[in-house]
Amino acid sequence: MNLRALLLASAVSGALFSFGAQAADMTIGFSQIGSESGWRAAETTVSKAEAAKRNITFKIADAQQKQENQIKAIRSFVAQGVDAIFLAPVVATGWDSVLKEAQEAKIPVVLLDRDIDPAGKDLYLTAVTSDSVHEGKVAGEWLVKTVAGKPCNVVELQGTVGASVATNRKKGFEDGIAGASNVKIVRSQTGDFTRAKGKEVMESFIKAEGGGKNICAVYAHNDDMMVGAIQAMKEAGLKPGTEVLTVSIDAVPDIFKAMAAGEANATVELTPNMAGPAFDAIIAFKEKGTVPPKWIQTESKLYTQADNPMAVYESKKDLGY
Repeated sequence: MNLRALLLASAVSGALFSFGAQAADMTIGFSQIGSESGWRAAETTVSKAEAAKRNITFKIADAQQKQENQIKAIRSFVAQGVDAIFLAPVVATGWDSVLKEAQEAKIPVVLLDRDIDPAGKDLYLTAVTSDSVHEGKVAGEWLVKTVAGKPCNVVELQGTVGASVATNRKKGFEDGIAGASNVKIVRSQTGDFTRAKGKEVMESFIKAEGGGKNICAVYAHNDDMMVGAIQAMKEAGLKPGTEVLTVSIDAVPDIFKAMAAGEANATVELTPNMAGPAFDAIIAFKEKGTVPPKWIQTESKLYTQADNPMAVYESKKDLGY
């Protein structure tokens, strides 16, 4: 090979290496809500692992469930000039100003797990979420089928007030029981997606409903609140899983332990791997200009006591929950 050909080959090789290294050189900031639940902790752990697979520098800011902390984090990421920002929004509204700042800096934003108000859809690239309305509907339909026409008073543990996922999981459950006049929600209150608050609210439900005698089932917007509710029921002398049916969402390991013990009945899975599809979308967008769909939907699955809960627990226990 002559000198000119060698230099040309080296130049092409260098250009290809530079192009291929873009993902490895990429820095992405993630404004995480916090660690209020086992699922949220697993999402953070899995996100770190997915970033490492792709050699992406991944900066995580824990907002401790406060929107003002998330806004500060996004502004910090913009000032740092990151390549993209991931946002798990604690609530659905109040993002316009800070997301416009990211947009003006030409930094694409990807929503993880939760959506924002539809008015802000032009301010982010894509949202990687489950269909949380569908999750709630699956839970409601399971309960209707399980009680088989018998009267059933339900108490509901809602997620954080104002969070899109809480609003949607409530709507979905109501849709799921809409055709069954025998199934009624008699009490509904936020448990803020935490075990401690779930236990506290369940204790108040039990007192208000004749020591729990009037409660047929508990629906919780996440498993952590349900774990707290199960503890409250046991302390009140009730038998969750038999006397009182339970159905919740997320499929965290501890709910499978409760299922194996006969203290929980059903959960709808929310995968903690939202970041994997988000990283792939950002890499394709940055390297090839490929614009992803506005919504990348993840899969949901219903688990019951019939699904070998301890085997599922073993498969999930090391994911950071």
